[in-house]
Amino acid sequence: MTVNSSDNDTHNATHSRELPLFLTGPVLRRCNARVMTLWMVTSAQLEGQFQLFRGKEASPFFQADFTREQQIRIGQSAWAVMAQFSGEFPLDTELAYDINTQQGALTALLPDILYPGEERLTLTIKSHADYIQHGSCRNPHFPGKDSLVAADEKVASLPLSERPALLMMSGDQIYADHVAGPTLDAISQVIDLLGLPDETFTDAPYTSLSALRASHQQLYGRDQVLPVYEPTGNWLSDTRIMRWLPAKQRPVFTANECENHLIGLSEFLAMYLLVWSPNVWQLVDTDRLEKQGFQCGEHLLADKWQQLWQQEKTEIEGFISGLVKVQRLVAHIPTYMIFDDHDVTDDWNLTVGWEQAAYQHAFSKRIIGNSLFGYWLCQGWGNDPEQFDDAFMAKARSYFSAPDTASHDAMIDHLYDFEHWHYQVETKPMMLVLDTRTRRWHSESKMNKPSGLMDWEALTEMQQALIHEPAVIIVSPAPIFGVKFIETLQRIMTLLGKPLVVDAENWMAHPGAANTLLSIFTHTKTPTHFVIISGDVHYSFAYDIQLRFRRNSPNIYQITASGIKNTFPEKLLRVCERMDRLLYSPHSPLNWFTKRKRMKIYKRDPDTPGHGRLVNSSCIGELWLKDDGQPERIAILTAEGQSIGFPPTRQEKKRHSEAGEKAAARPDNH
Repeated sequence: MTVNSSDNDTHNATHSRELPLFLTGPVLRRCNARVMTLWMVTSAQLEGQFQLFRGKEASPFFQADFTREQQIRIGQSAWAVMAQFSGEFPLDTELAYDINTQQGALTALLPDILYPGEERLTLTIKSHADYIQHGSCRNPHFPGKDSLVAADEKVASLPLSERPALLMMSGDQIYADHVAGPTLDAISQVIDLLGLPDETFTDAPYTSLSALRASHQQLYGRDQVLPVYEPTGNWLSDTRIMRWLPAKQRPVFTANECENHLIGLSEFLAMYLLVWSPNVWQLVDTDRLEKQGFQCGEHLLADKWQQLWQQEKTEIEGFISGLVKVQRLVAHIPTYMIFDDHDVTDDWNLTVGWEQAAYQHAFSKRIIGNSLFGYWLCQGWGNDPEQFDDAFMAKARSYFSAPDTASHDAMIDHLYDFEHWHYQVETKPMMLVLDTRTRRWHSESKMNKPSGLMDWEALTEMQQALIHEPAVIIVSPAPIFGVKFIETLQRIMTLLGKPLVVDAENWMAHPGAANTLLSIFTHTKTPTHFVIISGDVHYSFAYDIQLRFRRNSPNIYQITASGIKNTFPEKLLRVCERMDRLLYSPHSPLNWFTKRKRMKIYKRDPDTPGHGRLVNSSCIGELWLKDDGQPERIAILTAEGQSIGFPPTRQEKKRHSEAGEKAAARPDNH
């Protein structure tokens, strides 16, 4: 393991104070009757045992050692641990676990990780997904509280049997393209503290990550470092007149506020340590830049950046204060994740033109590859560790054992070729988590038209997974059935050649993907009950959907909760909602000009004052399911701790009543 040579003194100095063993975690990941999975990052190779108990029994009924095969050394003082234990684990039973380490028990090292009254960390592996917490879009420096703190406080108040079966995070667990200045400075300190590896760049303004970090563009200047390209593929740029004019260069990375975009792999890894746990923040000096007089490289930060720094620092301090509860939550509830664009960069793989610009440039290809590498190590690996075979693991280990350009590029190429980011969770009903980013249906007509969120092959695989299932939970980062007026606005901007202006990503934007997806819902062998969980849009809503002209229509529910720490511009949202009500009411003739004309969509009203159906509040989604997979209750828990429900529509109540009457009239009920 190599580190930045210029940082050796800094790294050695940090060991005058002892690093905590647990840098982040443990996070409870995939759990079922066959496996239990824990992810964490430690400051030394983890030695000891995992112990699992029934209830409050004194002796464990299962224990296993942590092995070297379960750990990857990612820095001089950092080990990523993915411990998957195989056994026969009882379902729907009160369990408790602890970790005995070379420095003592986990519960002694991290006493705040316990809920009141606990001696060990308690959990239940549920056979039925009766209660799910879900959400997306967690921006650490967005003004306001972190909804994961509210989720933890809710769990703390519940008996073990009433806790969520799982926590589903459906995208934007980090904002790689929108990083606060204080966070980026903390990331730089973490790289030094843990001895995370340096890397060299090709076709970039700086030859290495360490050179960038030492420069005046380290903070609030990275938008000038990111690569650019000359766009083609829209009606304006392809005209003869425009071809004679000087080509205008545009940035590959299109986020509005990318002055602190993450670039190096070590930056992505450090970011993950900082969003899941308070432990690393305690090693960081958040006042360091101010003590240096806002000196960045050889330059002084401009006044506007100093002012922004102070604003961001206030929000980051609030975020840090809640992390002890976030750490506690994910240590108790099996947690699953999937990426969306901000885990990598805004508008990731939006169009064919974007992909060509990004992947044909060595520097942007490296940045995106680093984000995927970080996603795999800190998110994707724990969703289903068995999906990552020996060849995959060998490439990852090869890089970290001797970081160099060849092993780095080999791993990134492997990540780009990997096609199994999607996965299933064996609950009842089955949960199918979709990858809507890396297997896209490319537009064949124009380079700048939005791609379909999944290609034909991926959608066919999805359909095969659904056949003969009585009910299913589908996790789609972006809503399948969104707000029609906003989707129409996105289409207009796409026709004008500006899809990036309004984030024109929705399932209906690509005809092939939209029609194939809708045909899945109409197939006779697909489930009776579809529950679709989504995020992405920064507002929350719930729809009930039926097929037109079908007596035995499947029951489809679109449930969107977003964001965990993010909201939509309030005035703009209200305008969009009013226009949607005006133009796309259930009886509007305009519905017949949409791709979902075969669907009847009934919008649920939240149990809040007023007429708004779109709730604009940072929140965590809450979903309670009946035994047959239908929603029993749909709600959101706001960051302030308020519960807002979405009661059934009049049509849904009528359907339930008719179904009950039919069931009562059956001969076997007499």
